[in-house]
Amino acid sequence: MKNLYFLLIGVLAWVAVMGQSGGHGGGEQGGREQWFAADNPNIQYMGRIDLSNPKLPRFWDPGAVVRFHFRGPQCRIVLHDQVPDEKVHNYVLVLVGGNLGVYRVKLAGQTDTLTVLGNGKAWMDGRALTSQVESSRWTLKPDPHGDHTVTICKATEGIGWMEFAGVFADALLPPPALPDRKIECIGNSITCGAGSDTRDIPCGHGEWYDQHNAWMSYGALTARALKAQWHLTAVSGIGLIHSCCQMTITMPEVFDRMDSRGNQGGWDFKQYQPDVVTVCLGQNDGIQDSTAFCSAYVRFVGHLRKVYPSARIVLLTSPMGNAELTAALKRYIGAVLQGTRDPLVSSYFFSKQWSHGCGGHPDIKEHLEIAGELTGYLRGLMNW
Repeated sequence: MKNLYFLLIGVLAWVAVMGQSGGHGGGEQGGREQWFAADNPNIQYMGRIDLSNPKLPRFWDPGAVVRFHFRGPQCRIVLHDQVPDEKVHNYVLVLVGGNLGVYRVKLAGQTDTLTVLGNGKAWMDGRALTSQVESSRWTLKPDPHGDHTVTICKATEGIGWMEFAGVFADALLPPPALPDRKIECIGNSITCGAGSDTRDIPCGHGEWYDQHNAWMSYGALTARALKAQWHLTAVSGIGLIHSCCQMTITMPEVFDRMDSRGNQGGWDFKQYQPDVVTVCLGQNDGIQDSTAFCSAYVRFVGHLRKVYPSARIVLLTSPMGNAELTAALKRYIGAVLQGTRDPLVSSYFFSKQWSHGCGGHPDIKEHLEIAGELTGYLRGLMNW
């Protein structure tokens, strides 16, 4: 009986080691594979990231990014998902070497392992994933001597937090430097990229966040076009003085938060000082009393100036606003510019309404058009 006991203990220990060093699907195990925790200096972060536990950075906001550069035939990425209830799972975008492989993945449990090969193919917990781009390079075998940049982007807004635990790889190398330019985009569901991506689940099916794609939102697209970092401080349904959908918070109330949607955790603005801030609010407010709306907007711009002393601030109309709302927002923004009398505050009015995504939101193609307009304006404004 004693011998059987020690045999069982030995088997369980072997299984545990294999689960950490080689238990994956779809790829060849790296010969020198080792664990690199989230606090490794060769791992980059972008977004409002809670680093109070550097071994488990936590983030809520849409568009938050983790990036690293690994060497070897593959890597295995370990992510944690809050899963506040059984129906709520974050999506991530995983990009391998630019467009070698691009995956939009719904996480399945509280801990998920993504396996990425050097040829761009990927698996999650043993299940092969389908890339959103076609590439003839998929015929290549994993390159054991290759170097590969992997980018992970939180595609959903603050429906729950995510944590990056670390990565198994043969080696981590310094990734390409993040751009010096910095943008922050403040807004609602449009800025989140909500309702934009219907390639996997069509409108009217699944959960309300299943069509989120923050990576392809106008803010992230604009930042990449201008070679800038980005923060997306955005919550679906939120307004300046009036939010929709039974939401009790407004953007001025939660702007200082790490978790804007949950209205918790303080954010240290010294960690990220943007060169330019765009504000896209008003869609959920609708047409309001002009004095109340404009007064609140002037106060909010004043708070932005306090936390960002030298940033350019650009007030935007709503890309999905109809003619009546757009006309009202133009009047409101004009009054706010007069009220602030700040030479670093300006406005941009979008040329039309975009509404071919779910619930009247812009779809991905339209986000590209919105970003094209905003990129042109900011390039001239910032001399970028």
